[in-house]
Amino acid sequence: MSAKKWMIYGANGYTGRLIAQMAAVAKSNINKPILAGRTESQIKPLAESLNLPWCTFSLDQSEAIKSALTDVDVLLHCAGPFSATSAAMVDACIATQTHYLDITGEIAVLEAIKLRSSEAKAAGISLIPAVGFDVVPTDCLANILHKALPDATHLEMAFYGEGGASPGTVKTMIEMLGKGGFVRSNGKIEQVPAGYKQKSIRFTDESRWCMTIPWGDISTAYTSTGIKNIEIYTAAPKMAAKITRLTSPFLGLMNYSPLQNFLKRRVENNIQGPDDTSRNNGAMHLWGKVKNAQGDSREALLDVAEGYQFTAMSSLAAVERLLTGDIATGTLTPAQAFGDDFVLGLKKSQLKLI
Repeated sequence: MSAKKWMIYGANGYTGRLIAQMAAVAKSNINKPILAGRTESQIKPLAESLNLPWCTFSLDQSEAIKSALTDVDVLLHCAGPFSATSAAMVDACIATQTHYLDITGEIAVLEAIKLRSSEAKAAGISLIPAVGFDVVPTDCLANILHKALPDATHLEMAFYGEGGASPGTVKTMIEMLGKGGFVRSNGKIEQVPAGYKQKSIRFTDESRWCMTIPWGDISTAYTSTGIKNIEIYTAAPKMAAKITRLTSPFLGLMNYSPLQNFLKRRVENNIQGPDDTSRNNGAMHLWGKVKNAQGDSREALLDVAEGYQFTAMSSLAAVERLLTGDIATGTLTPAQAFGDDFVLGLKKSQLKLI
């Protein structure tokens, strides 16, 4: 039997490149990846520098995608914003019976992929979006807390960390700004103003002012736990958080396509992402709390590696689990696919129940 093949699409992006570099030197039981993307002038030099195979194809050509994936067992999709790229990749993965992973954090993308579960089961494949930060830590944390309080009706989680953001992350945030905020209320995803709720939250090192954000955990944590009321927070300077809330009625202007495109071009030209020192020395801090109808509660703290470093590690671990393990088919959250202790097997991860 020939060794199984896997592919990184978007290997020339900030996160895709980091994953490719880590995969090239990793001691693993799986093959080295095929590096892929849209532009040969960016993919070929990277692949040659890492001594890895490569190919190029565009996501607006469905037959080209299927041709490229015909002999690929697992695809790790890293080319965002995933609102524009994931549907074509999922279509092709179902058609070619290729397992699908990505690193999205977009609620709409996660909800859309969830609707493809029956197709994935029929094809005998797994669709596991959001295998990076922050969804892997929060998904596992939500499950751990839910086991500590099985009748929980409310879940809150928050995170913050050192270091900057990649161009892809910032472009996704630009798209999200115009949509306002989201929480889950009584099982339904509900739109709310940006910075809807704000409060001080104690992490492992210190307390931080935090505000609600429309992050993908609104989708995944509910899918994994069934808890019907979920709010996700991130740390922000108190004044910036207050301004976000006050200006929320005007953020709809960010949906104007020419403005979005202008800002995205500025991002490409001016944002590089965290450097090696920031990634190696940084950390991400998470807090979670569940509460039931009687007012009983449980809390936990979770620290993990810097976000992009964590994403590279967790993505590679997810690929290896898919290639070597027996994973259920259909659409799965990371915790559903790999267990709620998946995060604890990754370097620098530390959990404390409080």
